[in-house]
Amino acid sequence: MNIGQAAKASSISAKMIRYYESKGLIKKAARSYTNYRFYSESDLETLRFIGRARAMGFSLEKIGELLKLWRNQQRPSAKVKSIAESHIAELDTQIAELQAMREILQRIADACPGSHDAHCPILDSLAVNK
Repeated sequence: MNIGQAAKASSISAKMIRYYESKGLIKKAARSYTNYRFYSESDLETLRFIGRARAMGFSLEKIGELLKLWRNQQRPSAKVKSIAESHIAELDTQIAELQAMREILQRIADACPGSHDAHCPILDSLAVNK
C-alpha cells in the first residue's frame, strides 16, 4: 500500500511515517516503479506499535529500544519491564508537576474577581520576579 493508505490504516500521518523512517524506527520503504513508497503489512504492524507507544508517552529513543526488543524473540522480558517502570516513574513525576501547577493556577484564579476591573491577581502573579 502507498503512504496515504498506510497512514490511514495506522492512524499515523504520512509526514510522521516519513519522519519515523528518517529516524530509523521503520525500515526504508520499498519503492514502486514510479518511486512511490510502498508499505507491507509488517510495516503497518510496526507503525501501529509506534503509535501505541507514542500514545503512552514513550520517547522516540525508548520506542527504538522497545522495537528492538519486540523484534527479538530471545529478549529478556526484564529489560522491557525495566523500560516500562522507568517510564512510569517519569510519568509520576510529570503528574506531580502538573498537579502542583494546577493548584497554583487554581489559587490565583480563585483570587481574581473576574470583573471589569483592570486589577488582575493572575497577571500580577505571573509578573512577580522571584
